[in-house]
Amino acid sequence: MAHITGTDRSQQLLLPERVEDYVGTENPVRFVDAFVDGLDLAAAGFARVRTSSRGRPPYDPADLLKLYIYGYLNRVRSSRRLEAETHRNIEVIWLLRTLKPDFKTIADFRRDNKSAFRQVFRAFVSLCRELDLFGRELLAVDGTRIKAVNSKSRNFTKTGLVKDIKAADERLDAYLKQLDEADSSDKTSGSDSEHNGPGSAKNLAEKIEKLKSKRAYHQSLLQDMERSGETQISLSDPDSRYQLGKIKAGVSYNVQIAVDCKHNLIVEQEVSTQVGDLGLLAQTAAPAREILGTDTIEVVADRGYFKIEDIEACEDSGLVPYVPKPQRGPAVREGFFPKDVFRYDQDADQYICPAGQRLSPLSESKVRDNKRIDYANRKACPVCVLRHKCTKTFRRVYRLENEAVLERMAVRLAARPEMMGKRQQSVEHPFGTIKQWMGQDAFLMRRLDNVRAEFSLTALAYNLRRAFNIIGMERMLAAVRA
Repeated sequence: MAHITGTDRSQQLLLPERVEDYVGTENPVRFVDAFVDGLDLAAAGFARVRTSSRGRPPYDPADLLKLYIYGYLNRVRSSRRLEAETHRNIEVIWLLRTLKPDFKTIADFRRDNKSAFRQVFRAFVSLCRELDLFGRELLAVDGTRIKAVNSKSRNFTKTGLVKDIKAADERLDAYLKQLDEADSSDKTSGSDSEHNGPGSAKNLAEKIEKLKSKRAYHQSLLQDMERSGETQISLSDPDSRYQLGKIKAGVSYNVQIAVDCKHNLIVEQEVSTQVGDLGLLAQTAAPAREILGTDTIEVVADRGYFKIEDIEACEDSGLVPYVPKPQRGPAVREGFFPKDVFRYDQDADQYICPAGQRLSPLSESKVRDNKRIDYANRKACPVCVLRHKCTKTFRRVYRLENEAVLERMAVRLAARPEMMGKRQQSVEHPFGTIKQWMGQDAFLMRRLDNVRAEFSLTALAYNLRRAFNIIGMERMLAAVRA
C-alpha cells in the first residue's frame, strides 16, 4: 500500500483555492481584523490615516497595526521577522490581503505612532469592560524589570564613577613612581638603550596615557551627571537605568501594571525609569479605577510600595489600599523590638511600650513636608527589664502627622490576611506569561516613549490571548461586529 502523497507542485489548478479557505472561522486573526477595522485611528493619534493626492500612496495604518497586533500575539516582534511573515504565513497573507511592506516601513510605523498604541490598548480594555470581564472589586499592582538595549558596561552610576576615578588616581601614582624608579635605574647604569619590557619606561608611559584618557572620560561623565542632577547615565539608551531585580540586576525599565483580579486582565500599564516601586502605587492604580468606572476600589500591592504619602494619595483617589509594612529601620537592623509592638493611645497622645511604660512627645521635626513627633520615656528605659531587647540607651518611637492612614490600613490587613495571596495569584500571572510564554524579557527599542509603545502592544496581546481563552472567539467576534 502506497503512502498518502501531496499534489504535484507544478500542477495547475482548474479552480484556484481561495486564501479565505485557509483561515478558519475561529482563527484569532479574524478578530484582529475586525477589531482594528472598528477603531477610529485618527482619534487614537495614528499618522497618515487620511491620504494626500500628492506623492506615492502610503500603506493604510490599519493594515500595519493589524500586522503588529498579530505579531505580538504570536511572539513575533522584530520588523524583519514581521516582513518575513508577510511572505510565508498564510494568516498574515489573509490579514494584509497579500500586501508585503518592507521591514523599514514596518519599523517606521511603530516609531512614528509610538503614542497611539496606548489608545489601542485602552480600546480593548473598554471592550473587555463591555463583555463584563472585569470584577471591578479588587486591583493588584506590581512591577517588574525588563531589560533595555543597554549593557552594564555602558551604564555608569555616580558612586561607581567616583570610585573608578579614585582608583585611577591611585594607579597613576603607582605608575609614576615606577617610572621615576625606571629613569633612576637607567641613569645609574649609564644605559641609554631602549627597553620594552613590562617595567620599562616606554611601557609605563603608554599605560599612563591610557589610564589618563580613561580617567578624563570618566570625569567628563561625572560632570555631565552633576549638571543634569541624575545619579546614573546610560550611553546606548539614555532613559534606561541600572535596577535591582529579584533574580539579577541589569540596565532595565520598570514596568508597572494594574490587574483586575476577576480574570487577571491588565487594566492599566506604564513604563517608568524610576528605580524601585516606592511612590508608584497611586500613579498606577488611580487611572485603572477611572477606566473601570468605579467610585472606589480596593488595591493590593507588596511591601515594595509601602510609602505613607502614596498610601494617603490612594485614599484621596478613591482607592482602598492593602500594602504590608516592611520591617526596616535602625531598631530592626540591631535586633530590637519593631515599632509595631508599641501601641498608640490616641486620647493620651502617648505610646505604650511592651513593658507597659508610656512614651510621651519629646521633639518635633519635618520629614518630606510631613510633621514628625518623637516619643520617649528617658526615666523608664534605664531601669526597664526589657531594655536589652529594646535599646542601648533610651528608646525613641516616631509618629508622622498622617500616621492614621497606615493604622487604618494595618487594621484592614489584619482582618483580611488572604489579600496577599490574591495579589500573588493575580498580578504574577501576566508577568509570568509575558516573560515566559511570550518571551519578552528584553525591549527591542530605545528611549522611553518607544519602549512604552512596545509594552502597550505586549499588554494588548496578553489581554487578547486571555480573553480568547475565557469567553471564546465567537463571543469576541460578535462583540466587535455589533
